[in-house]
Amino acid sequence: MPVTCRVGIVTFPGSLDDTDASRAVRLAGGTPVPLWHADANLRGVDAVILPGGFSYGDYLRCGAIARFSPVISALGPAARAGLPVLGICNGFQILCEAHLLPGALTRNRGLRFINTEVKITIERNATPWTAAYQNGETITVVLKSGAGAYVADQATIAALEAAGQVIARYRGDNPNGSVDAIAGVANQAGNVVGLMPHPEHAVDELAGAGTGGRKIFESIVELVAAA
Repeated sequence: MPVTCRVGIVTFPGSLDDTDASRAVRLAGGTPVPLWHADANLRGVDAVILPGGFSYGDYLRCGAIARFSPVISALGPAARAGLPVLGICNGFQILCEAHLLPGALTRNRGLRFINTEVKITIERNATPWTAAYQNGETITVVLKSGAGAYVADQATIAALEAAGQVIARYRGDNPNGSVDAIAGVANQAGNVVGLMPHPEHAVDELAGAGTGGRKIFESIVELVAAA
């Protein structure tokens, strides 16, 4: 009997894209498992996605309250032990606030909310979330955020570049002013990935952005199936 990859999709108050992430997992052949922000039980999932939105209304700072939620308290030790975790947009912000990823996300250049299709280049396929891509592959995804500019001190950026932890960059225009056009990073182990643009909005031709984001979800499903 084939192994089915069970991917936990966390819902916080203010999450917007949990349903989209669940659909993307199903299209990739996996089984989405709903996880509630106030529940510290990860339900034995094979991986976890923190979706986009405005967790807890983005009060104080994007992701600053969500990092203290029971589900993140459980997720931290699991991620450090190797559980694959993907944070998309607000999920990326939460992972940085929880110190599961380095750096921070700040207000966009120009201080405007951005909602547009963007091209990104996958620079590292040696993660559970990017393994189905070729290094250097360029895809179209959707960027929709007001605080999507990735920043870190010079030493951190140098360390990320040297270790190959930059997993995606904006190609052409750098829409939000991220340092070095960084669109996504991974932790040192590679199992925790943050991506500011939304791959779950590019999994179906009918949605308009193409299917370039679909391999993000196929990567984790295929990894579990091969284990």
